[in-house]
Amino acid sequence: MQLAATNPVAHLLSYRDLFYNLVVRDLKVRYKKSALGFVWSLLNPLLMMVVFTIVFTILTVPTVENFPVFVLTGLVAWNFFANTIMGAAQTIVGNSTLINKVYFPRELLPASLVASNLVNFLLTLLVLFGFILAFGIQLTPMVLLLPVILAIQVMLIMGVSLIVAAVNVYYRDVAVLLEVGIQAWFFLTPIFYQLERIPQNISFLGIDVWRWVYIANPMASLITDYRYILLYGLPPIKHTVFAVAESAALLVLGYWLFRTLSVRFSEEL
Repeated sequence: MQLAATNPVAHLLSYRDLFYNLVVRDLKVRYKKSALGFVWSLLNPLLMMVVFTIVFTILTVPTVENFPVFVLTGLVAWNFFANTIMGAAQTIVGNSTLINKVYFPRELLPASLVASNLVNFLLTLLVLFGFILAFGIQLTPMVLLLPVILAIQVMLIMGVSLIVAAVNVYYRDVAVLLEVGIQAWFFLTPIFYQLERIPQNISFLGIDVWRWVYIANPMASLITDYRYILLYGLPPIKHTVFAVAESAALLVLGYWLFRTLSVRFSEEL
């Protein structure tokens, strides 16, 4: 415990074997007795890609070049975010037996979920690259920025996951509210449309809608960045600086809140 007080990073690293085992456990449970295994992770974004492609290119006038790849890029990035946040709500309450029996840094539980979903995301990126090549889209040196955008997203997801995991121990309605919140967040994020198509002079109550969607929603910037560096060979958008700041702030806030609330987890569980 003295090590945790003086050097929390070293304290967490001392449990790296446990963290690895938690990640492996999550992956094994997810694919246990599954004939298709990882393929299931692809079915949702691929099905949604087909639906959105039909709606926005066949039933309406096409507005985005290579729309299937455009929407698939947004969907795989969004699913990494949404699935992790939804799962984070249960990482503590779902491991009450383990928490009450053994001491370990409790933040390893949501962190292991983020790590296991990151593995899934990296595998789906391989499939996405296959679609990019199949559609004849040329990759540029900008693709080297992919780890940077990914790191920002992981930082954002980790911060939100820590908050959700901790608060759900005290208020179990969080998991229910997340279902509504994530769905609303989905439609406020440019996944199946280009935010750039919204005229930049549109305002609501004096607020520049186009600009503030990017500023208030870090996922809007990150999904746009994925498309820019993978599909268009362009550098990340300038609003990414807000995504970096917000992700870092949420990570710090999430860690502080989690550590503060974790002292009473055993009592609440």
